[in-house]
Amino acid sequence: MKLYALCKKTWAMPLLVFVLLVSLTPVSQAAAFLSVAQALENQNNSVQTVKGYVVGQPTGTSTVITSNYPNDYALALADSANETNTDKMVYVQISSNLRSTFGLQSHSELKGKSLTVKGTLTPYFSHPGIKSVTSISTETGGTDPTPDPTEPTVPVEDYYRTAAGKTGNTLKTELHNIIDHHTELSYSAVWEALKKTDEDPANANNVILLYTGRSQAKSTNGGGVDDWNREHVWAKSHGDFGTAMGPGTDLHHLRPTDVSVNSTRGNLDFDNGGTEHSEALGNYFDSDSWEPRDEVKGDVARMLFYMAVRYEGDVSDEPDLELNNTVNNGTAPYHGKLSVLLQWNAQDPVDDRERRRNDIIYSDYQHNRNPFIDHPEWVNEIWN
Repeated sequence: MKLYALCKKTWAMPLLVFVLLVSLTPVSQAAAFLSVAQALENQNNSVQTVKGYVVGQPTGTSTVITSNYPNDYALALADSANETNTDKMVYVQISSNLRSTFGLQSHSELKGKSLTVKGTLTPYFSHPGIKSVTSISTETGGTDPTPDPTEPTVPVEDYYRTAAGKTGNTLKTELHNIIDHHTELSYSAVWEALKKTDEDPANANNVILLYTGRSQAKSTNGGGVDDWNREHVWAKSHGDFGTAMGPGTDLHHLRPTDVSVNSTRGNLDFDNGGTEHSEALGNYFDSDSWEPRDEVKGDVARMLFYMAVRYEGDVSDEPDLELNNTVNNGTAPYHGKLSVLLQWNAQDPVDDRERRRNDIIYSDYQHNRNPFIDHPEWVNEIWN
């Protein structure tokens, strides 16, 4: 009994300590990682694992491009797949052995995906970054709670389901019913919307101007000679709707343009010919018409086709807009020249930038689409 008591007393304390240690130590612990916001705050040369969404490729201190990636050397992460503010991104220098797997030129489909990156928190491109990367892995089982604005919230074919098989005026009427009753913006809200719909894919701080093609700082919107402003592609005097909510603020035909170029275009109808504009090379004009540069001829045509279908005058405060084959339409609710717009639609097919713009307007602002971007063949079904 004495021996037993002695053993019991000798082992009691170590056993108690062991039990306490076991109870305080988790059985398993997931590898810790930092958010992008935390990585931005801790650029202290420590080795960390950071989790974030791929939002593009950095090419400069404040420049992240989202398409046409030049190489596989770098990517930008953010805490949201939709982030466009470079101040909320961390730049990752991809190690040479990982470029073929995680470089954006080789794998553009990684944009919007969640990755974990292990490396040293230190500036890259004179911007908070991660260098000396030892591992990158994709996340599975999780999704960004904020939907990608370039993805339609309803499949396109489902959106147009009731228009299938229709032609002529019947198709025009059905498309009107589909795209009617959209969410309307105030004219002041258009400024911020255009900064997103017409963002330069090579520089998130800029917009692309419609007629010049110039990339210009988003912050330079206004009324100065070298500022950019809001161009009504369907001239607002053609139907006398001004800047009223509805046709006057419809993003599907509002685009950023140089102030002085916009002034020259004024309310001219569209046609071929004239004198080349000295500031907007490739654009021509005369006393009654404007010809845009080749790269956006189809864009202009499809914007006007949209307006002629969306606004049918079936609501008391909306005009009945129609296309005709003349110029000098003045304040009448007509726009021309239809035969030329049909040529431009065929000459300049829909491109990815147009599709992305259509998706953003649908997802984030008006919740309706331009059917002639999704189905350019419907132009000839209605107007030929």
